Amino acid sequence: MALKATIYKAELQIADMDRNYYGQHLLTVARHPSETDERVMIRVLAFAIHASEALTFTKGLFDTDEPDLWQKDLTGAIELWVEVGQPDEKRLMKACGRSERVVVYSYSATSHIWYKQIANKLERAKNLEVINIPAEASAQLEKMANRNMQLQCTIQDGQIWLTDSIETVLIERETFKAIR
Repeated sequence: MALKATIYKAELQIADMDRNYYGQHLLTVARHPSETDERVMIRVLAFAIHASEALTFTKGLFDTDEPDLWQKDLTGAIELWVEVGQPDEKRLMKACGRSERVVVYSYSATSHIWYKQIANKLERAKNLEVINIPAEASAQLEKMANRNMQLQCTIQDGQIWLTDSIETVLIERETFKAIR
């Protein structure tokens, strides 16, 4: 018998002063049986960073042709493709060809090694951004994972604070590759 997804629900309030975006989102996140709570929370964080009414979670690990999140325009063209983890360069180059903008959020202690191995292969990708979430911050985010969450996210001057009723985590992103 195949294992089923675990459903997480999150009420996410966002105050993004860098983008002048303020909103509340009711999220339903399906956790793949092979996925960790840490990865789920990085996906929620990525949603908060790029939040809009058009941004959606996809089938992700359930469908290898889709990213973790994407935003499409009214014609169905992909404006934003968001990957979480350490995808290979072929997947990223394919995503760059399909989308206006591609953003990767890596979060492992080995992220620097992963990126160093593929950096030269990604140089020609002008619409690719690679961001590292420090391992300490992602470990703290993992502790916030619950089946029902109420989260507040504040973004100002590039810093991100994500809080629930108990913990507050400061996330300072490290840019491995910026869009040129």
